[in-house]
Amino acid sequence: MGSNLIKRLVLAGHTIVSLDNYFAGSVANHIPGVEYIKGHTKNIENLVAESYDLVFHLGEYSRTEKSLTEPELVWDLNSAGTMAVLEYCRKRNVRIIYAGSSTKFADDGAGKYQSPYAYSKATNSELVRNYGQWYGLPYAIAYFYNVYGPGERGEGPYATLIEIFKQKFLRGEPLIVTAPGTQRRIFTHVDDIVDGLMLIAEKGQGDDYGLGADESYSVLEIARMFSTDIIIGPEKPGNRMSANLDATKSKTLGWSAKRRVEDYIKDIVKNKN
Repeated sequence: MGSNLIKRLVLAGHTIVSLDNYFAGSVANHIPGVEYIKGHTKNIENLVAESYDLVFHLGEYSRTEKSLTEPELVWDLNSAGTMAVLEYCRKRNVRIIYAGSSTKFADDGAGKYQSPYAYSKATNSELVRNYGQWYGLPYAIAYFYNVYGPGERGEGPYATLIEIFKQKFLRGEPLIVTAPGTQRRIFTHVDDIVDGLMLIAEKGQGDDYGLGADESYSVLEIARMFSTDIIIGPEKPGNRMSANLDATKSKTLGWSAKRRVEDYIKDIVKNKN
């Protein structure tokens, strides 16, 4: 997510400083002309001395089911990190755009409580709003829906679904779908997310900027777009069943999702064949 946003910001002529501990990122994604600082967001005060016009706070722990096995890490990366970033912004009155998580809207709001990740992101969104009320901090909060596209991870414990399926399909391996397979997701191309963030940066203010595609699919439907070689694996805790999106506020800025995950997968399948 970060590298794709940075590419767009550089093209627009902005000066960029990136703070990253590379928990999920990679130096291979560095963009020429950008200053990169390696470090934890909880140390931002010591690592980023200057004041900037805008902070995009995107770099947090972002795996739902995996978070149930490492809650202390989630707290360190998400809660401690976000608190420090908010303090940095408050002291300098720097506007912040925070990447909330759409998990809190799932299952009629119950998604917020289904994993340490979902809970930490939901409470962080509340904290950002409170900083706006308590201190007059200018902010906007965007909610991403299952981002896919260039830069996704396909391997390891923090890999993402579309890239996992893509890599297994290209290797001729069966796709493993977590039971029951009917859990629905909204998949949004990273370029559409960046489009939304650029608009929010330009004229967004406040909460509730949903950035998600118009269609939702079950995980099993997505797997079948790739292959018929599918294995249904065991259910996992923290696996939300529904996808709920309200993109009304984003659309008032002129945003809409222009890419479709079906087309993305069709291109992968066609290029392999």
